[in-house]
Amino acid sequence: MRLCGADPETVRRALETGDPFPGTRGFAGEIDGTFVRDVLGRVPLFVDAAGVEGGSSSDSRAAWAFEPTRLEVPVPVPAGTVVDADELGRLVAVGTDLEIDDFPEPRWTVPDPKPESDRDVALEELETAIRSATDDVRSADLDVAVAFSGGVDSALVAELLDAPLYVVGFPDSHDVEAARTAATAMGRELTVVELEPADLERAVPEIVRATGRTNAMDVQIALPLYLVAERVAADGFDALAVGQGADELFGGYEKVVRLDHRVDAATTRGAVREQIRSLPDQLPRDVLTIEAAGLEPVAPLLHDAVVAAALRLPDDLLADEETRKRGFRQVASQYLPEDVATRDKKAVQYGSLVARELDRLARQAGYKRRMDDHVSKYIASLLEAQE
Repeated sequence: MRLCGADPETVRRALETGDPFPGTRGFAGEIDGTFVRDVLGRVPLFVDAAGVEGGSSSDSRAAWAFEPTRLEVPVPVPAGTVVDADELGRLVAVGTDLEIDDFPEPRWTVPDPKPESDRDVALEELETAIRSATDDVRSADLDVAVAFSGGVDSALVAELLDAPLYVVGFPDSHDVEAARTAATAMGRELTVVELEPADLERAVPEIVRATGRTNAMDVQIALPLYLVAERVAADGFDALAVGQGADELFGGYEKVVRLDHRVDAATTRGAVREQIRSLPDQLPRDVLTIEAAGLEPVAPLLHDAVVAAALRLPDDLLADEETRKRGFRQVASQYLPEDVATRDKKAVQYGSLVARELDRLARQAGYKRRMDDHVSKYIASLLEAQE
């Protein structure tokens, strides 16, 4: 497979028009001798900095893959990139010093459209986009289950896809309880994937190998995804649908309102754009994690149509001190019980208690909190133990 995520004609049209949102859920790969990766990096793409196929001549083609495990020194191709195959070969010929800044400027960038002045029109456009994105998933030949935390993001995805619900977490975790109450309110059945510490020890090396990431935060986020996907795959499904992207697109983080040291922007709208620009770094981790469990990842809220509609939301439909993701919640309230549409959630690594239990395992193994980045050191030790 040379191109993943979209049909060639759609990508060719995007190349001709410069449209960053041609109606896809993301794409990457090689087409007509050119390497491409969509504007949000929703499909991972890596090139091998260790060298090129057939030597180091300037016209050699670079070794590349959708998974970093297939390459000796994988370097991610930046989101929005369009680069000739021979030029990419010349880039990697310099060896292992290849960095993201060495790539040409992205052809596609996230636009900054003028906000829609009519709130009702903006909400209608957003609802239409979300319905279109979920209809696109429903029309695909996939047997889909939903990673369900009980929050508004996964709840809306679950409702519109009418797919089975799975929650993962330790028995006393916030996410398990929230998912149970939300599923009851929605009149839906729920499968609970209860974790124990041994599950984390077993899964950490698999995640590290799949994603190439060993830092504690990335692994903590990936663990619940991998473990719920593992169960969903065992139950015979083809794909796992997630609510990823809603917090970044619609103003779901406290920091976009507080405008504290965690953001550079001086306005909430600017801070939301910062979070959108962070997606290309996050998404490969999640995609590769779900794929490592044997499933196709599906993120309807990151469809081109939804992203385009989100960028046009007026400021008062983003976030303030009282309500975050205001516009998104208003759309969701048309499909979900009020308690589910308005509830807040915890980040998955905390809501599932995975972060707490991984920290506990690290300390039990002798990696104390007084050590610098003790959980990451523990993660590295688990990988070494299997090599």
